[in-house]
Amino acid sequence: MKTLCVHLPLPTTPNLNSTGTLWCPMLGSPQSLRMLPETPCSSLSNQNGGTAQNLPGTSPSKNSNPSLCTGIDWRPTPRPEPVPGSLNPTMVVDGPQYGMSPPPWDIPVSVPLRYTDVVEKVRVPHSSLVKPCHKCNGYGRTRCMNCQGRGQKRCTFCHGHGRSRNKRCTSCHGRGRKRCFSCHGQGYRTCSVCHGSQNLLHFIQLTVTWKNDIADFIPDRQPDFPDKKFEKVTGDPFFVDENVLVYPIQGFPDEEICDVSTKMINEHLNRFGSTSRILQQRQTIELVPLTHAYYTYSGKDYSFFVYGMENKVFTAKYPSACTIL
Repeated sequence: MKTLCVHLPLPTTPNLNSTGTLWCPMLGSPQSLRMLPETPCSSLSNQNGGTAQNLPGTSPSKNSNPSLCTGIDWRPTPRPEPVPGSLNPTMVVDGPQYGMSPPPWDIPVSVPLRYTDVVEKVRVPHSSLVKPCHKCNGYGRTRCMNCQGRGQKRCTFCHGHGRSRNKRCTSCHGRGRKRCFSCHGQGYRTCSVCHGSQNLLHFIQLTVTWKNDIADFIPDRQPDFPDKKFEKVTGDPFFVDENVLVYPIQGFPDEEICDVSTKMINEHLNRFGSTSRILQQRQTIELVPLTHAYYTYSGKDYSFFVYGMENKVFTAKYPSACTIL
């Protein structure tokens, strides 16, 4: 039987199925890698009959990936021009007679769940006023553009002559014109902006943006392994700090992680401190397992990586196709 077997120690226990087979997405179904529980694999063979001897070993490690998540509340200065809206006859107009409009940060708004991206538009209190509709000029109706306000249109069968083939047109009964179906012969239509109310309610609108900004850092410790692969897997949350404002990490064994933590926190404070309100920050360090496995196949040296808690496999160059054991 032509097979491919690999034995390697992983930093974490892999998720194996009932047959002890770890699925390898890089190879595709039905190809797979089998984890041998106790004894190392002594040989590797494939469909072409080649054999690999003496698996040199593995190099397990854990990559420390820090990240900073900042939830902000951004409220730019409201637009000075009023926004038109529908007017209900029973509506109380909250205008300047009830007081001055509060500044943006004093306007009460319901805060959504933390670390979610939400945009909400709010009417500024005491900024409403009533104005005639700009489209119909306060008449509540506009001229029908289908008949140009005439209420009738030329008959399409007799082309307005009233007769067709020397006979009276049966479509328009000899009148040469027919009632406009768009305005029902009235020559006008209800205004599409004010819906016939003749007036519009104008108010100043505030746009509130809740944004979740994430900064990640992946140390480049394996030049043969693409760092972007870490973005699609999870790790062990070794350190989690959550507060309104978090402090830089100090005393971590890897000094680079401490420097990156200080840099990310300062960047977020400089970017959001003056223009937005920081609601919450969460700082996390994930330990992502990464194992570099080496083996020899047909006299040549090869290697592959097993990474993430999901035990995904990556190889830059696979020697040949394989089958299930």
